[in-house]
Amino acid sequence: MSATLNRPLTAEAAWTLDPPGLWELVDGQVISMSPAGARHGRVVARVTRALSDFVDARRLGVVLAGDVGFVLRRDPDTVRAPDVAFLTAAHLVGPLPAEFVNGPPDLAVEVLSPSDRWSAVDKKAAEFIDAGGVAVWAIDPGAQTAKTYSRSGSHLLIATDALACPELLGDFVLRLPELWS
Repeated sequence: MSATLNRPLTAEAAWTLDPPGLWELVDGQVISMSPAGARHGRVVARVTRALSDFVDARRLGVVLAGDVGFVLRRDPDTVRAPDVAFLTAAHLVGPLPAEFVNGPPDLAVEVLSPSDRWSAVDKKAAEFIDAGGVAVWAIDPGAQTAKTYSRSGSHLLIATDALACPELLGDFVLRLPELWS
């Protein structure tokens, strides 16, 4: 369902409207998303567990999963929902909101589904970075590769490489083979 409206929705109006199914708000328009497959869910679970264990043990911030919405842009509003997100302790001000988070996560993680196209993933990653996010990881379970994004550009990782983000996570390393087994 892509909402065709006379005027773009705000993030707050979309929250209240609560369209059925999974969705994101892009330039004020609701864009429906397909449910994920089992392989996708397994990779999301593994990334979430590895990041959560590391972040929680060091009290670095919080890891969120379950397609939490982040307001990346206003007028027209864009709300993106990464598969996994990390907010540094410095980023957290007070308790987590019940609704969307204003601003980007410090790290957004997207796990590709077979129908995802790299051009759309590149665009979404750029939105996170342009909104002030530090890094984005896009993981492709089908090709057993990943791509990392930051303000300095993007980098393709092959199946034997590892995900890392020293500026946010210090010595954290997640080897890609751990995601596929």
